[in-house]
Amino acid sequence: MASSSPCILDRLMVAIRSLLFWALVYSYCGLCACIELLKLLWSLGTRPGKTFQWLIRENPPGCLNDPSLGTHCYVRIKDSGLRFHYVAAGERGKPLMLLLHGFPEFWYSWRHQMREFKSEYRVVALDLRGYGETDAPTHRENYKLDCLITDIKDILESLGYSKCVLIGHDWGGMIAWLAAICYPEMVIKLIVVNFPHPSVFTEYILRHPSQMMKSAFYYFFQMPWFPELMFTINDFKTLKNLFTGPSTGIGRKGCKLTAEDIEAYLYVFSQPGALTGPINHYRNLFSCLPLQHHEVTMPTLLLWGERDPFMEVEMAEITRIYVKNQFRLTILSDASHWLQQDQPDIVNKLIWTFLKEESRKRE
Repeated sequence: MASSSPCILDRLMVAIRSLLFWALVYSYCGLCACIELLKLLWSLGTRPGKTFQWLIRENPPGCLNDPSLGTHCYVRIKDSGLRFHYVAAGERGKPLMLLLHGFPEFWYSWRHQMREFKSEYRVVALDLRGYGETDAPTHRENYKLDCLITDIKDILESLGYSKCVLIGHDWGGMIAWLAAICYPEMVIKLIVVNFPHPSVFTEYILRHPSQMMKSAFYYFFQMPWFPELMFTINDFKTLKNLFTGPSTGIGRKGCKLTAEDIEAYLYVFSQPGALTGPINHYRNLFSCLPLQHHEVTMPTLLLWGERDPFMEVEMAEITRIYVKNQFRLTILSDASHWLQQDQPDIVNKLIWTFLKEESRKRE
């Protein structure tokens, strides 16, 4: 009887921690929702005629059909039944480089890398589940991390490959980390841009209120429909500001997005229902963490823009403890969160150096 008391106490402590965790999540969710509601009311008060006006762009801008970027392709996954859209550059049969975008992005965020690496790789820039021209399941349960990780394995196999160089940015970086952890035999080399190891992120955010504030949108996205509404007001002003605003956008020294680039993002996310799938990725996040398995066993490169307003740079160095192989970290002091678009020449050079160093090591 006495031996069962510690067991009961342990279960009670786990239940209490779980309760406190979810109380924190939903309390902060409510706070973020109140802040966004105030923004909406302010917009209604100052621009009542324009708040709920937005355009649905019917025709894609020319840059999305630029032949120098590659060929638009589709693949249907047998098990899930979902059709995925991707753009592929480089000859078939070359080693595969698979690119996973972040939020709110799509395949086009990798345009600079597609032109650069197609000489030696079959470069495939994917529209993740729910994004762009990829199918978007209706229910939020279809966006659990397990589903997103399995997507990567299934796409790799459907493309006729067993291994790849896997590169992810932002939320795509989260998926890349998890795919490398769950399917290490599938990833030759891992490259992540501006996202720490998932365990670092979950532990750090609970201990540092400053990071919790920077990740406020993770909590706000737990709400139904309201986040989608806030993105659409004033003709997607929030979306534009993310890439061009003084605090969140690409800096003065960066490779700024052209008007056509911005229009490409607006075209994709202004389509009916185009925001729900991407936001659903976040609506399952807290139920899927923390991780049971942590270690990354392949050579890993982590690139980080220090001017990232969403991720504190301290998490980049902590990530090192979870990589049980070669780990390279490069922090670019004048770069933003949108690193591969902000500093494409430097990013491409760093990736080439990492890939060629590893090739020499194998020889």
